[in-house]
Amino acid sequence: MKIITYNVNGIRAAMNKGLIGWLQATQPDVLCVQEIKATPDQVNVSEFEALGYQHFWYPAEKKGYSGVAIFSKRKPDHVEYGCGIAAYDQEGRVIRADYGDLSVMSVYHPSGSSGDERQGFKMQWLSDFQKYIDRLKKERQKLIISGDYNICHKAIDIHNPVSNANTSGFLPEEREWMEQFIQSGFIDSFRYFNQEPHQYSWWSYRANARAKNLGWRIDYNLITANLEKHLKRSVILPDAMHSDHCPVLLETDH
Repeated sequence: MKIITYNVNGIRAAMNKGLIGWLQATQPDVLCVQEIKATPDQVNVSEFEALGYQHFWYPAEKKGYSGVAIFSKRKPDHVEYGCGIAAYDQEGRVIRADYGDLSVMSVYHPSGSSGDERQGFKMQWLSDFQKYIDRLKKERQKLIISGDYNICHKAIDIHNPVSNANTSGFLPEEREWMEQFIQSGFIDSFRYFNQEPHQYSWWSYRANARAKNLGWRIDYNLITANLEKHLKRSVILPDAMHSDHCPVLLETDH
């Protein structure tokens, strides 16, 4: 199974930049997208259907904001929309597809970069998300949580850890949450295969950051530890240029 997570930063904009052609060339079995910023009626979904994808959308209530979706070649047994907490579900942050005993989730963690109020919201989300996943793992023990976590886990995951030490996305309390979340029973599939520095999935639009590779690794495919034996490879795909993020690929032998 080939799974890709991709924060498209507006699916309509990404489609205008060649997303469909890239999808046709890449052919993931499951594409988890975040920040769709659209409802399905605003998108030419027939372009995805022509490539053999079923599509499941969970947009935010607010127009042009947030939202997640899953595009799947295989029909899921069940799709779960949201996490059951209204404050998060109205922002369209979680969608999950179940395939037998395996579940794939597309998640869009909040950003705290706009100020203290949203940073507080983010920290509350992180606490609630941990509890939600702890409960979910009791019934769905094989989980792949793909998405934009809006956190760099370690210094290796950000181009300038010193100057960003007090920046949302690299705050000590966020990194600590990421560490304990992984320690609660997950594997960072990209780092499982690749310990090299300068591997990023998001770049600011400012100061020519992408061309200079001044980036952050904030997009992850985290898998429950019980899936370790199924891991085949995981790579970042920086040549895909439809967004300020790039896709991250995970391959398993499912």
